[in-house]
Amino acid sequence: MPHLTVHLPENRQAGNEARLVTALTDAIVDVYGEWARDLVSIRLAGVPAGRFAQGGKAVDTNASVVLGVRAGVYDRPDAAQITARLGTALTDAVTRVAGDDLRAGTMVELVASPPERTFVGGALAV
Repeated sequence: MPHLTVHLPENRQAGNEARLVTALTDAIVDVYGEWARDLVSIRLAGVPAGRFAQGGKAVDTNASVVLGVRAGVYDRPDAAQITARLGTALTDAVTRVAGDDLRAGTMVELVASPPERTFVGGALAV
């Protein structure tokens, strides 16, 4: 189950939630395939003004996307291509909706979980 947590400046997110969810879901589907669409889980978190900082100064041009992935993705022969495509596709989705000036400050982090550490509904995910 691909799950994303996205932190955006509140002023960039407000009113764009539906477009962001669609763009982020489509980005995952573009990489993994249509089978993943119904499994994509997204949490959007608006960051109030002054709570994103770069170089010791408040900015509104940063974004953070954390994507939980199964650790097995790194065992695939095409792991480098898959992870690069995820980073690019998710950055493109955020900037297409929230503004291209976020591109340089958008961080995509892929967090790998071994199968025995992923639970859904209180049960081990299979």
